[in-house]
Formats: sequence, C-alpha cells, structure tokens
Amino acid sequence: MDRFGGTIWRRDLIAMLGGAAVAWPLAARAQVAPKRIGVLAVDGTRGSASYAAFKTELQRLGWVDGKTAVFDPRFLGSEPDDIRRQAREIVAAAPDVIVAAGSPTLVALRQATSTIPVVFAQVADPVAQGFAASLAHPGGNLTGFAIYEASMAGKWLGLLEEVAPELRRVAVLYDPDVQPQAPLYLQTLDAARAGKSVHVMPAPVKDGADIETAAASIAADRGGGLLVIPGASFGEADRNGVAAVAAAAHHRLPAIYPYAAYARAGGLIGYGTDILDLYIRAAGYVDRILKGEKPADLPVQLPTKFTLAINLKTAKAINLTVPPLLLALADEVIE
Repeated sequence: MDRFGGTIWRRDLIAMLGGAAVAWPLAARAQVAPKRIGVLAVDGTRGSASYAAFKTELQRLGWVDGKTAVFDPRFLGSEPDDIRRQAREIVAAAPDVIVAAGSPTLVALRQATSTIPVVFAQVADPVAQGFAASLAHPGGNLTGFAIYEASMAGKWLGLLEEVAPELRRVAVLYDPDVQPQAPLYLQTLDAARAGKSVHVMPAPVKDGADIETAAASIAADRGGGLLVIPGASFGEADRNGVAAVAAAAHHRLPAIYPYAAYARAGGLIGYGTDILDLYIRAAGYVDRILKGEKPADLPVQLPTKFTLAINLKTAKAINLTVPPLLLALADEVIE
C-alpha cells in the first residue's frame, strides 16, 4: 500500500468503474423505442372530440404522444386518388399499427398492406364489404369497430315515416366515389319499402350544388323527403352534410341523418352510433396490438351506443308534429 492507500483506492476505483460499465449498457437496453401509430381518417375527424378521446384513452393506457408513442395523423378530403396516395405513404413509414376511419381509407390500406395491423372505426358492415371474414374471426391484418349494419337504413326510413306520415318519395344522398358501402344501404331500403307507398330514389351527389339539385327535385311535388347515408363527405362535420341540412331547410323537406350532430346543427332527425364510443374502444384494440396481440384474433365489434336527436324547432318550421312517444324515446330534444 502506498502512502495514500493507493492499492486499496485503485482496487475500489476499478471495481466502481467496472460496475458502471456493466450498468450503462443495461440502462441503455431498458429504454424502449416509442411505438409508431399511424392514423388515416377523413378530414371531418381532424380536431374532433372523437379523435381527442381516442388519444386521451391511449394516454390512459400508457401510450403518450412524444414519449411512449409517436403519432402520424393524416386527415384527408374525399378525393380517391389522394386517399390512395396517403395510404401508400403511411404504409411506407412502417408504423406498428394504423387506425383507419371510414370505408375509403380501409379500401386503400387493404391495397397497400397485408401485414401492418389496421384497426378501423366508422366502417359500415365490414363483413358484407369484405374487410373481415366474419365478426368473430376477421382473419388477416384488419379488425375494428363497425359503425352500422346495413339494416340500419330501414330504421332511418321508419323514423322518417313516423315523423312525416305523408312521405311518398325519399331521395337518398350519397357520394359514390367515397361511399363504397352505399349499395348495401340502398338494398336494405328497397327491402324496407316493400308493401309501402314510399318510393326510394338513389341520389348520387358530389358537392353542395348536386345536393341542392336533388333536394329541389324531390321537393317539386308533395310528400318528398331526404335520407343521408353515412360515410366520407357526409360525416359529422363534413361539408356535404352541412349542405344537406341547408338544402332540406331551404326546400322545407323532412330529412333524417346518420348522426345526432346533424339535429343539433338544424336537421330534423339525427339517429346513429355514438362515434366517441367507437374511438375509445378502438384505442383499446390499438393497445392490445401494441402489446403483442394479432388483429386476426380480435373480433370485429358492432356499435353498442346509439343517440336519437330530434329538432322540434325544425319540425315546427316545416309544419310537422313529432309523435309524443317518439319524443319520449329521444335522447336529445332540441327546442
């Protein structure tokens, strides 16, 4: 030992440094890279309460944007070419999971990848559209939460008839370019009108001008009405939905819409799935997939929460009396 106790000091220092050399790699290995979550949705989802609820639920489950997760959100318009391009780009970014809202985005993603897990929401009848082999066993890389089954169209027609008993013709508004599910609803409507005097008239539209023309045509004779099919360009906050409410008011037409938000915005009746609930549940599937489960093993789930909203002010403006029983069943009555 030297006069500074060097032998012992050097031995302790070497031991300390050796321990640190072991600890540093272990600490580095403990830092897990954040998971990448891609989001492909129509523009109406941007800044919506639904998307905010989705991120909040994922944060509650431990996936914090910028820390344990990195989000890559892409909000699209209704141009098919843009949807396909963005789908290819988000797949090229190689996320760990992709969240898709709406049938057009799911069609594009299915063409772009068969391996990256995809959790969908706001997709109508995914089995009938070929996105899942069955509800219980979807197979492949796609699973998620259906917004409606095609049978819902019959309920919309029934509600509209109940409020407007003189209904004879219904223009069914949809955009064929971005609503591939529309034929499913139209088939249901054809079946629902069997034995009735109501004539269902498909009304493919692209924009507000087309919607105004369709509304004017159906309003030319007494007994006309409008029914809006859900999907891209007719979402809760999409421009065509706003145009449909305006056209119905302008031509004094009874109309029914697939979301309660339409009634709050001045539409006569809004009846549909609680969108917020779908996105919260979708976050749960994203969490399970990021933790190792496979989409093929997660069953496609149907909606469980629905909201019926009726705007009495609008009913009064077009001289309609809403049956008291229907008012009693409504979740929201706007006066």
